[in-house]
Amino acid sequence: MNASMRGASFVRVALCGASPRPGISTTTSRQLRRALFTRAEPTPVRNFFINTVLIVGVGLGAYYVTDARSAFHRYFLVPVIRWTTDAETAHRFAIDAMKAGVYPVDRSADVEDPDLEVEVFGKKLSSPIGLAAGFDKNAEAIDPLFAMGFSYVEVGSITPKPQPGNPQPRFFRLPKDKAAINRYGFNSDGHLKVLARLRMRLHSFLTHNESTPVNHAFQEGKLLAVNLGKNKDGDEIADYVEGVKALGNYADLLVVNISSPNTPGLRDLQNEKKLGNLLSAVVVARDGLSTPHKPPICVKIAPDLSETEVVSIAEVVKRSGIDGVIVSNTTISRPESLKSPSSLANEIGGLSGPPVKDLSLKTLRTLRKHIGPSFTIVGCGGISTGKDAVAFAKAGASFFQVLTGFAYDGPGMPSRLRSEIKKELNGKKWMDIVNTEFE
Repeated sequence: MNASMRGASFVRVALCGASPRPGISTTTSRQLRRALFTRAEPTPVRNFFINTVLIVGVGLGAYYVTDARSAFHRYFLVPVIRWTTDAETAHRFAIDAMKAGVYPVDRSADVEDPDLEVEVFGKKLSSPIGLAAGFDKNAEAIDPLFAMGFSYVEVGSITPKPQPGNPQPRFFRLPKDKAAINRYGFNSDGHLKVLARLRMRLHSFLTHNESTPVNHAFQEGKLLAVNLGKNKDGDEIADYVEGVKALGNYADLLVVNISSPNTPGLRDLQNEKKLGNLLSAVVVARDGLSTPHKPPICVKIAPDLSETEVVSIAEVVKRSGIDGVIVSNTTISRPESLKSPSSLANEIGGLSGPPVKDLSLKTLRTLRKHIGPSFTIVGCGGISTGKDAVAFAKAGASFFQVLTGFAYDGPGMPSRLRSEIKKELNGKKWMDIVNTEFE
């Protein structure tokens, strides 16, 4: 028998149990089958190795997906949520997940970087990256948002009485433009519920810490702002004054929102006479707060103002005693550059995202020109890259806010912006470039 025939006989023995010749017994064939097809008995060393690999693998995977900087969020999780849910459902899902403690953190955010520090309102921000009002409308996810790397978080707009806002659908994505249109209409839980959350948050901090909080963000280098709105049928002065009195003791900054396009008549408050009366009343209410550290006040204006209107606002603001202006809110215009279908682009509401950037920058430059170099301006509107942020700084913004870009990018946006801003600064400090466009 040649070698190939012997090999074939061996395989037949192993597979079939047949004895090709009398020299190989049935017992031997069974032993061969067991050797080929029976799994080896586990040993303590083998079990330890397998369990260790599994534990380490799961641990590394969990560490990766719970880091806000991981590509998993920007390139997988956020797109999946966007493809499978409508805009408002995704917004609500994000808030609910944060409330439940399910959110990633930016583990690099606490590393101090003097180049990115901002001096504003007599305080220090660890970076110029803030989150605008409109995301956490009812102060439900403050600490998770700080954990994602924002140095400034603005909650609201908050109205005195609870109100549902406008009927759904009222929030629309324009993915081709990385933009959005909303007509929420100040949907708000109202002062009492938000006040209860802010008090509970403070109580929780005091329960777990021996020291008193350094500010209402409870962290050095960060600030918590509260954005105030008016009810749809509310009074154009009393609603804001009530907001200052109810929530001012729990804010590092108060924002008077008179520029949302979704509340009838609200933008009329940008009129010189009405604005002067409103800001004077708000300042008096702020000065009467019991807190020893009176929160600065900013007013948030629209990007759709004419130069004459911006000049008028600058004069009112300088006389009013408030501390800053946020430029800007969403726009009611529809730039010709929009790539999204007209069926989306023509939805009623305020447009946000990159298409608003040029309008916001134009309004910012006009305001800075007429309000002077020392007054604080906060940039907002279409900022999605480090290059955008630096452009706003040079035009006069002490720091800036994002919102729509955060919705598209996900929790890694603050970290990405820090890296991009550092490259754009090219060895300079953030404060060195603020307002340099006019030099």
